[in-house]
Amino acid sequence: MADDKNKRDARDRNQVAAGEDYELAYLEEKLGVSRQQVKDAIAAVGNNREKVEEYLSKNK
Repeated sequence: MADDKNKRDARDRNQVAAGEDYELAYLEEKLGVSRQQVKDAIAAVGNNREKVEEYLSKNK
C-alpha cells in the first residue's frame, strides 16, 4: 500500500532519502559540498541525517 501523504510525523526526518534530489540538494547547499560527496557520505555511514552531516563536516 502506498504512503498516505496526509499522515505526517517525524519518523523520516532523521534520515536522508538518497533517491530524492531535493534531499541531496538541501545537504549540498547547507554544508557547501558536492552531490557526489553527499552520496559518498551516505554510502560510508548510512542514511542517518546526523551521521551524514557530521561525516561531511569533518571530511570537506
